[in-house]
Parts: sequence; C-alpha cells; structure tokens
Amino acid sequence: MFTRFEEYAAASMLGDTDSPPRLDGKLYFTNRWERDVFGLALSLSKAGYFEWEDFRQSLIASIARWENAPADCAGQPRWDYYERFLEALLNVVEASGVLSRDELARIMVARRPVESSSLITQAPGA
Repeated sequence: MFTRFEEYAAASMLGDTDSPPRLDGKLYFTNRWERDVFGLALSLSKAGYFEWEDFRQSLIASIARWENAPADCAGQPRWDYYERFLEALLNVVEASGVLSRDELARIMVARRPVESSSLITQAPGA
C-alpha cells in the first residue's frame, strides 16, 4: 500500500523520460529484484538519505547515457529500465554518502549476476 510519499514519488515520474514500466496502469516488474530495488529507492528517500528529485535526475542521466551510447552498440547493454534504475540508485546512494563505491561493489557482487556487476565498476561519465 502506498503512503503519500510513495504516491508522490510514483506520480512525479508519470509521463516523463524516467517513467517506470506499467501494465494496466500499475507498476510492472518482471523480476523480484526490480520490485525490491524500486522499494529500496522509495524507502531510502523517504527516510531522508537523499531527495527523490536527486534520484530522478540520476535516473534521467542514466537513461540518457544509455541512449547516447555509440550507434554501433558495441558493448552497450540491452535496454532494461530497471538496470538503469539500479545504476541511478547506486550513483545517488554513493553521492549522498550512504555507502561508498567499495561497499556497493561488495553488496552487488554478493547479490547480482556477474554481468550486472559491471554497473558499479565505472563512475558516471567515465
């Protein structure tokens, strides 16, 4: 059940470039980790670890980096909204000082498949 903050956060993304996938008007997750990372972002922001708008801007930047990758797509990861969402969350968590890049790397290696751990090896814009 959404509280006012969750309603605000989800509604703030509607119709924008960072709008999450939906099916029949409801948020659409194909994997459990997607729902978990979405909930984690909401929870951390609601608890005051970072501003929701800072996260949104990080997500928009993550999507833009993917869209602006070289046209030949060499080495470009496949499009996955929640991979971009996770990348944005990792960046904002690090930038806000909640966890360091090394701490995030240890967590990601322990929790995610090998191909997704590449998200935490490069700093944004590197």
